[in-house]
Amino acid sequence: MHLLDSFRKFIEAEKLFPARAHLLLAVSGGLDSVVLLDLCREAGYSLEILHCNFSLRGEESQRDEIFVTQLAHTYGVPVQVQLFDTLSYAESNGVPVQVAARELRYSWFEEQRIQSSVQPAFIVTGHHLDDNIETSLYNYFKGTGIAGLRGMLPVRDHIARPLLFATREQLADYARERGLQWVEDSSNASDKYARNYLRHQLVPVVKKIFPGVEQQLADNLQRLRETEMIYRQAIGRIRQSLVTQKGQEYHIPVLKLLQQAAPRTVLYEIIRDFGFSPAQASEVLALCSSTSGHYVASATYRVIRNRAWLVIAPQAGIADSWLLIEKPGTFTTQWGQLRVEQLNIEPGEVITPDPSIALLDTRQVQFPLLLRSWKQGDYFYPLGMGKKKKLARFFIDQKFSKTQKEQALVVEMDKKIIWIPGHRIDDRFKIRPSTTSIWKLQWTPL
Repeated sequence: MHLLDSFRKFIEAEKLFPARAHLLLAVSGGLDSVVLLDLCREAGYSLEILHCNFSLRGEESQRDEIFVTQLAHTYGVPVQVQLFDTLSYAESNGVPVQVAARELRYSWFEEQRIQSSVQPAFIVTGHHLDDNIETSLYNYFKGTGIAGLRGMLPVRDHIARPLLFATREQLADYARERGLQWVEDSSNASDKYARNYLRHQLVPVVKKIFPGVEQQLADNLQRLRETEMIYRQAIGRIRQSLVTQKGQEYHIPVLKLLQQAAPRTVLYEIIRDFGFSPAQASEVLALCSSTSGHYVASATYRVIRNRAWLVIAPQAGIADSWLLIEKPGTFTTQWGQLRVEQLNIEPGEVITPDPSIALLDTRQVQFPLLLRSWKQGDYFYPLGMGKKKKLARFFIDQKFSKTQKEQALVVEMDKKIIWIPGHRIDDRFKIRPSTTSIWKLQWTPL
């Protein structure tokens, strides 16, 4: 079958983009992107060329830019060229040059897609089957999961790859038949990059052992892609049965997790969205046999062992924070909302509020009040007790989790704690039989 016919059939079978879509072609000037341009033009799509000059190869980078600009003129297609200071970006963001180039490239592509006057618009790249095989092998040796092994998807997030069905040899044959010209990137010949080493050293050896290996690997990629779809469905059901969200926290029952057929894999699929690496999955799983309070941290979250649970909680707690309250009113803070109002009651009236409400005798309470985070050494007289208790001990008795302790607040008056919002008032400020006026404090956490 002619490459153009296969190209059309692949786009239709994979539902890459509608026929009326505007295609933003990533054209470097190399073989694959030149063939991509020619095929898209022959197929009759609305086109525009995007070219990135990463300023990494001196005169060669400038040569590529000129070549692509002339190519666009030959085809009568609009072209946009973007010049990047890739080395500066890599240095300032602390990433390898190749990663910097990728981030810059796709960020700019997405900007152009969103701003396109013709919609729907899709970013289209020239990745082919050889690229996908190399990606799968690269990910295998890196130790990535099934998503890495299945390689690149034909379409994802408005990025389409309509050449994934074709080998580089097929693209070269097409280019020769059509008399197409292209430029070579000299960096592609260097084996200092891992992907190039796979391409130049490993894959040729494999081909000698297994002739026709490209088709076998292509079939494997398709099977792995379908396997991942089933895998994702199963993980979604397991996640739904295991994870309970409570505010900003996510709770996983330890025993139920350990009863899964592959607890480490299940756990990783849950914690990966919170910035945890595959290597940390074993550390987090080890928490299942540790005592309460132990945790493993990512850059933004922690997984904490809390009795029979693993708790995924944000890193940021409430530390050294306070709010001065000088009169009644409603006060909104970064942690929640505190409403203070005065009420009259009948003497001896019995009121049993929920823990988010404190009812205090106005004769015992005077402004200003201070809403603050608790600290070591704090104590109060819990309602119903005649002696003081340190907050640290109170939290233990109430079975506070590590994050509950970190986020606990107190309302203080004249260096006396009168209430732990959401939990207990101080016995010294309770309503008495003779009380006729009270302060009502209501706490609504965010």
